[in-house]
Amino acid sequence: MQNDNAKPISISKQLVYDAFLRVKANRGSAGIDRVTLEDYEKDLRCNLYKLWNRMSSGSYFPPSVKLVEIPKSAGGKRPLGIPTVSDRIAQMAIVMLITPNIEPCFHEDSYAYRPHRSAHDAVNKARERCWGYAWVLDMDISKFFDTIDHELLLRALKRHTQEKWILMYIKRWLKVPYEKPDGSRIDRALGVPQGSVIGPVLANLFLHYTFDKWMEKTFPRIPFERYADDTICHCHSLKQAEYLQAKIQQRFENCKLHLNEEKTKIVYCKSSRRKESYSNVTFDFLGFTFQPRESIDKQGNRFTGFLPAISQKSMKRINETIHSWHLNRHSNQTLEHLAADINPIVRGWMTYYGKFYPTRLKRFMQTLNGRLARWVMCKFERYRNRFYPAQEWLAHIAEKEGLIFYHWKCGVLPRFTNKDKVKSQLIMVK
Repeated sequence: MQNDNAKPISISKQLVYDAFLRVKANRGSAGIDRVTLEDYEKDLRCNLYKLWNRMSSGSYFPPSVKLVEIPKSAGGKRPLGIPTVSDRIAQMAIVMLITPNIEPCFHEDSYAYRPHRSAHDAVNKARERCWGYAWVLDMDISKFFDTIDHELLLRALKRHTQEKWILMYIKRWLKVPYEKPDGSRIDRALGVPQGSVIGPVLANLFLHYTFDKWMEKTFPRIPFERYADDTICHCHSLKQAEYLQAKIQQRFENCKLHLNEEKTKIVYCKSSRRKESYSNVTFDFLGFTFQPRESIDKQGNRFTGFLPAISQKSMKRINETIHSWHLNRHSNQTLEHLAADINPIVRGWMTYYGKFYPTRLKRFMQTLNGRLARWVMCKFERYRNRFYPAQEWLAHIAEKEGLIFYHWKCGVLPRFTNKDKVKSQLIMVK
């Protein structure tokens, strides 16, 4: 698999194949052509050759992006663009080419879409800094992905690649229209489609120059954590936070972005050693709520710390998902079958939200045990309309037959369980 030197654009066939492997690993649904990954693989060699041939000749034009609108927790809808499988592979190939030149330039406090960095890293760093800084500026950029200016984005991109064909294809992806289910199209002159493969690296690059580098130059002593467009800044005083907010708002307007004034706020990191009074003492960041919480130090003394735990919005989403399973309608299944179906999802919740202040998550996950008790009530006639006896039956299963549900292994046991009997099977979620 070598380059075809007769082509005007030098793209390796191996690169296209490697891009396919990454797209396959990420999975994803079909685009407007309704071709799934499984369909694409049926004639993989031919499909990849066609894509390589078009890209290396400069004649590749991306098809419309399938528009899916996702409801927001706060109301309204978030537009999600789903490219075709072939287009995702083409985008991935370009991402693989430009990332090595862009990644080393990113700021150490930028965490999204980067290797060996995670949302947990950002939350943990925010937690540490809230101990040392009493004030936080919690920023919200209004419709960030939909309002990125193409001219400014391309100007930033040209600092990292001079390949005209790469810039040409990225321009085409930026302008590709959304296509609705009824076949109508929405032209785009701004923004990067959420759901695209190349969108994250472009959005990250835009905010790198709009915010990260500007902060480094203008406010070098004010630390921040940024995960895509979710950003918090740490300040020593209310006056400093107010000044910073005004300057950031001005900077964003110069870069054709806008702070959402209703959601952007200054927060006081209240704790046992901070006695000031302020209206806002809580903020959300990456699915966690930071607020004053009771803690115990190494000597066993109780104190109030400013700590993250699973947010109310996250719990609401989890609760909606649990409701959507309608477990009581699956009384024909065994408990083991239910566990096999839901454990992968529950494992994700426990792993992510159990990282910080896990006791709040564990208390909330008793909701799932309640749903399982209702399953017991539907399955067995003797437990019909008898909720607490159904809980006792689940506790008996946990003690005698093992912790078959993942949240049980994490210590979220059914009520009435004798924890001493199952202690050796528990996973400690820290």
